[in-house]
Amino acid sequence: MNLLESIRVALEGIMVSKLRSFLTTLGIVIGIAAVIAVVAIGQGGRAVLMSEMEKIGTNIFAVYVDWRSDKQITGREFDLSDVTVIKDKVPDVTYLSPRNQTMGDVRGPKEKIHARITGVSSDYPYIRKFNMKEGRFFAEEDDTGKRKVAVLDEDLAGQVFGRSQALGSKITLGDTPFLVVGIIAKGESALGFSENPSVYIPIQVWQVMFNKQVQMLEGSAVSKEKVDEAMGQAVKILERRHRDAGKYASESMEQQMQAANKITGIMTLVIGAIAAISLFVGGIGVMNIMLVSVTERTREIGIRMALGARRRDILVQFLIEAVMLCLLGGVIGMALGTGGAYLIAKLAKWPPLLSWWTALLAFAFSAAIGVVFGILPANKASKLNPIEALRRE
Repeated sequence: MNLLESIRVALEGIMVSKLRSFLTTLGIVIGIAAVIAVVAIGQGGRAVLMSEMEKIGTNIFAVYVDWRSDKQITGREFDLSDVTVIKDKVPDVTYLSPRNQTMGDVRGPKEKIHARITGVSSDYPYIRKFNMKEGRFFAEEDDTGKRKVAVLDEDLAGQVFGRSQALGSKITLGDTPFLVVGIIAKGESALGFSENPSVYIPIQVWQVMFNKQVQMLEGSAVSKEKVDEAMGQAVKILERRHRDAGKYASESMEQQMQAANKITGIMTLVIGAIAAISLFVGGIGVMNIMLVSVTERTREIGIRMALGARRRDILVQFLIEAVMLCLLGGVIGMALGTGGAYLIAKLAKWPPLLSWWTALLAFAFSAAIGVVFGILPANKASKLNPIEALRRE
């Protein structure tokens, strides 16, 4: 019996009992669909996350006190003059701003909102690439003059002012009134979530209000390739100025992207591996049904052997039937997995990245399951004694 004839006989055997064949392949269908959907959604989510982080800027970096060191934290690790010195000494740094933040109440004519109050310098909107909806960000003169001016993000402005005009009006932070000079446009995020409502005030005003020193520095380099060099030079200058080697650490947006990419990759792999367990269960189901099929068709096997079929022919016939069952489940699972990935991605508003190698691997894996779990039943069928098989009713 040639290969095509074996495939035809296998398909006829599968079609004799359609319901049983479908139930046999159900585990394979679920497993393949789950693996393809998880991988596609994971790749799409990772791509969206990387895209969102790239929007912020791949040339951004931060310098802060290394909490992992055994150095004592005094609260005087940074000074506003550090910013000026670093910008003068490190040509690769384009913008640099101190950044302090705390949570507090922001009162407006409509609501009082618990929001994030951030103290920064006039360089900060260039680092973070803010898009102003109305007004302006505060200038260097506002900071050095310790003017009580504030910039709100669009969400916070809508919450505390409602339909009232926010620009040129006043809000109250604690007991201190501030003039609103700008509104930051809300950025569109494909991740489906937003940060806490924020208000930005000059860093020197923030220090007077909360009586705290600078917590960290945030800056941008001239290019992504110069970020590491800029960070390293900034850390060295701080160590020399404050005579405290090993106390400072730095991190770039590129490093955060690499860490996020690694974490999402591991999560996708782990969840995909869990989903693949159902493939193993489905393989056991295929093996079980094939063993039953061998028992039911013992007389048929005996007749074929009596007509000249070799043991190898019987082995190949049942092995092909097991593989065909698994491939059938694989095709259905691929269709369901692809459709499910597109549906979930559409609801989450990000693109499912279904690569050809994922589908090819799933198809090959389903065939491999048929071979692995079909060997035992096929081997059992090929070793039947023709005389004993013909006596079986």
